[in-house]
Amino acid sequence: MQNLNWQRTDLIDESEEVVLHQTKEQKDTLKQSSGIQIEDRTAGRVKITDVQVDAEGEEQIGKKEGKYITLSIPTLTIDDHDGFEQLEKALLANFKTLHESISWKEDDKILIIGLGNRTITPDAIGPYVIDHLHSLEQIDDKFVMYAPGVTGQTGYETGEFVAAIAERLQPKLIIVVDALATRASDRLCKTIQLTDTGIHPGSGVGNQRKEISYEMLGIPVTAIGIPTVVDAPVLIADAVEVMLRSIAARVAERGKPSSKLSLSSWRPDINKELDMSLVTPIFGEWATWSKEERQQLFEETFAASHSQLMVTPKEADYWIDRYATLISTMLTKWANDL
Repeated sequence: MQNLNWQRTDLIDESEEVVLHQTKEQKDTLKQSSGIQIEDRTAGRVKITDVQVDAEGEEQIGKKEGKYITLSIPTLTIDDHDGFEQLEKALLANFKTLHESISWKEDDKILIIGLGNRTITPDAIGPYVIDHLHSLEQIDDKFVMYAPGVTGQTGYETGEFVAAIAERLQPKLIIVVDALATRASDRLCKTIQLTDTGIHPGSGVGNQRKEISYEMLGIPVTAIGIPTVVDAPVLIADAVEVMLRSIAARVAERGKPSSKLSLSSWRPDINKELDMSLVTPIFGEWATWSKEERQQLFEETFAASHSQLMVTPKEADYWIDRYATLISTMLTKWANDL
């Protein structure tokens, strides 16, 4: 069987070790054993997860040593102006915190790199941010902005372009904006990840390129990422999970007054703890398997036909434009306060 990376994700809070910190006991054990410190908090509607990974933690979960901040609004929609305002406010506050140790001088420069392919919508967030910054009436004179394209277009490693510009400019900070991959369909375009560890261009779709980081350039690198794609088989697994849980919830509620008093189409709560054995007569024993076991089944089933498909929301162009506006506005406000 082809060995597929079903757990491929660029989001630190989707790493297996981080996902398993939900209870206090698990969180304390994780901190003591794997060199990972996790803090969950909220700012209005924004859910924020702070993850600090040390050298031991890097070995455990395969994520670089450093600080990661994930901001998410699970209920965010394209027309949710309040949600985007809260997300921008939270992003600005955390961006300031991430860089509060930097001592700025008047002539210091900030290099902003927009990674991605502008001809492919879900990969265009980086170039779009650069376009939005250039369209502002007043551009902060600290900013030097560049969208280098992708290796397939230029024939050169993106990291080499960035290294050459950084060597010539000697900026105080490099900010990289890129699209990410997620392993959860409900995270698509509803999450922002900040990290001071840099980035591997193209890693979200399995194209590991030369790293852009402090270790490679000798200059602090902050990455801003938006998850815009998910592997197709993962989407299938998520859809099946929701279907099975919905049916189990309906079977469990059948005959109860709550299902008869609804004035509109009744929807069961599929997030509560459910007895999945209730759907065994319909689907068989596989319905009681864990989500991971079902994913393994889909891995074997779709290995030949769907393993290389990536999925993005149909409104991807609107999402990308909204986030490009949000990030460029946030960066301008941040620079004005330096």
